[in-house]
Formats: sequence, C-alpha cells, structure tokens
Amino acid sequence: MFSLMPELIVFGASNSFGSPYSTVAVVIALLAAVLVAALNWVDYMIVPAVFRSLGLRFKLAKDYSINMPQDAIIKNVNGLYYAVGFLTANIFGYVFKAEAMEEDIDEKIADATETWERSLIGIDFPFKFHVLSANRDVQKARDLLEGKRSYVEFQMNRMIQNQKSSDSELGEMRRKLNMLQAQMDRISEGEKPISTVMYVETVAVGVTEKAATDGLTGQIERLQVALSSLDVQLARVVGRELNTVFEFNFMLPDTYSAASSYFDNQG
Repeated sequence: MFSLMPELIVFGASNSFGSPYSTVAVVIALLAAVLVAALNWVDYMIVPAVFRSLGLRFKLAKDYSINMPQDAIIKNVNGLYYAVGFLTANIFGYVFKAEAMEEDIDEKIADATETWERSLIGIDFPFKFHVLSANRDVQKARDLLEGKRSYVEFQMNRMIQNQKSSDSELGEMRRKLNMLQAQMDRISEGEKPISTVMYVETVAVGVTEKAATDGLTGQIERLQVALSSLDVQLARVVGRELNTVFEFNFMLPDTYSAASSYFDNQG
C-alpha cells in the first residue's frame, strides 16, 4: 500500500500543481522505490542470515521445518534425517515458428520423449516433476505482453543509441521482440493463454542433518546438469518460497488470482 502512494502523489502533483511539487513527488517516488527494493533485499538476504546466526528454524508443520540456510525442508524420522529440496523449472518463451528453427515443431514434439529419457539416463535417484497450470484472462494477458514488448523496444532503442552493444546482444533483443509479437498474434488468432508453474522435487536421506542436506545438494546439482539440455531455466528454491511449494504438495490454489504471483515470476 505504501509503495502505491508515491505513484498517486506523482500523478496528482504532475497534473495539478506546479513544478516544485512535481519535483518533491518524484523524489518521494524514488525514495519509495529504493525502500521497496531494500525491503525485498532484507527479506531474501538479511532475514535468512539472522535465522542462521540465531539458530532459528521455521516450522512448516508437525515434524517439518526449514533448515537454517533456508534451502531444504527437514524431517527427522526414527533417527534418520530426510532433506527435501526443489528446483523451479521455468520454460523459456520459445515460439518455434517465429524463430524459424530448422527442426519442424512436429518433429520436435515427436522427439520429446527420447530427449527426456536421454537427459535422465544418468540419474539414479527418484524425483517428482510438478506442473501447475491455469487459464488466463485474454485481455490481461495481452496487456501484459504489450507492456513487455514496449519495454524490450525501449531497451533496443537505448542499445542502438549508445552504440556500445554487440550484434549478439541486439540479436537477442530482436529475438525476444519476435517471440512477444508471435505470442500476441496467437492470442489474436483465438488461442487461449495459459500460465504454467513447474518445479522439480527430490529428497535425500542421511544419519545426520548435514549428511542429508549435502546429499540433497549433490542431487539438485545433478538434476540441474541433466535437465540443462531441455528448454527450461533451473533455479533452486530458497527462503519463503520453500513454504509455498511445500503447501502445493497438500493443496493447490483454487483460483488463478491466488497463484498469479507465481505465474508472473515464472512467465
């Protein structure tokens, strides 16, 4: 609520008052932006550090807790420690037809099973691949894509004006622009936009908590290497997001709005 107030002040001051008021409003908005960024940094950096230094744990449920580094969920059963960890698997926004790939999309789909099996041939421990999907509001999805397209166009114009960007960087921006435009075209043709959150779960066991978490880290690193050949961007889940994916194992959000923040983060 506080972060929205300066924006309202900027809007009101810029249209209703003189230049000094507009300047003050802009300064307040900038300070609010810095404060919001600082709060996020505190949330993801300082709070875990304080928990580690004080030896505090966050209890998720009976017999379940998040470890002090906040990168695993721990459960102790009869002297054995179970460490559960997660990876987000964010699909890259590829639009194959827009990128004019050499492989036909039908061939790529037909080879998907073989590609999956080939990627996991060296994995000798079980894991779960979760997919959470929901239909989106067409107009809101289009508005979001238009906003992203405008931002990419702005970045491209700055890169061209600065004349310091390499051809590869400009090519990457053009690729993003083509993908966004292709997605907008597909929505215009009647395709229903769908958002998807994916995450990978694995568990390791040890006679001590450290043995379990070390084993878990090794398994997650192996999964990152194995799945890197697929069109996904992998990142380990840490901090309060562990609580979110832990809850997903018991109850999914019942509305799109309840899960929209996770969809926004993963595309």
